[in-house]
Amino acid sequence: MNEERYLLFDQYLQGEMTVEERSNFEKQISEDQDFASEFSTFKEVLRQLKTKFGHEQEREAFIENLSAISDKHFNKEKPKVVFMRPWYFAAAASVAILFGLLFFDYNQNPSFNDFNQPGQAHFTERSNTNVNLIQAEKAFNDKKFKEAVPFFESVLKNNKTAEIQYYYGVSLLQTIEYKKAEVVFNELKSGNSVYKEKALWNLALLKLKQKDYKGCKQILQTISQEYEDYDEVQELLHALE
Repeated sequence: MNEERYLLFDQYLQGEMTVEERSNFEKQISEDQDFASEFSTFKEVLRQLKTKFGHEQEREAFIENLSAISDKHFNKEKPKVVFMRPWYFAAAASVAILFGLLFFDYNQNPSFNDFNQPGQAHFTERSNTNVNLIQAEKAFNDKKFKEAVPFFESVLKNNKTAEIQYYYGVSLLQTIEYKKAEVVFNELKSGNSVYKEKALWNLALLKLKQKDYKGCKQILQTISQEYEDYDEVQELLHALE
């Protein structure tokens, strides 16, 4: 479900975010191609709606209905739906379908962004002498993954540990360097480090991001139930059924 993201897009466009929220939103737009693409499509949907119907009260009703449906999905509560003119709902749905956004499709395939949690790196707690590693950590934790990649590559020339490889692979995945990321995660999954299962999970996410749902499911089924975040594995497997 992407209703919460659509609401986020609307808040940004309507100037309803704080300075910090707006800054974080714009950073994600610049770093996440999928997110940026969805936002661009959402703006086009609104443009089409505005062209057809320029009434603010219908927009408010549409957003409130979307909020109610999102609450029902995420909180399992009975939604309070505001009355919306049938002609407006039909128009909104037709434009949404035209641009591939099925707002109310509960059976849609899962999204990479729904499961994307790159986490935080903490290399400097163990080493404060490697400048490149410090810079890699800072860029990674600030979600500036493109900046992190060359720092990781420099470190790995002389210090190829599973931990550094893992966060390098995650950075590559976030910046759509699929082939390089796959090489890194495949090497980790073949080893015996604590990052073996994490590498498998990220290989599954890599397939998910490329909309290879069959390949994603196959990899998920190889992850051990001992994996610390196996509940996420089960959730994604369920979403793929």
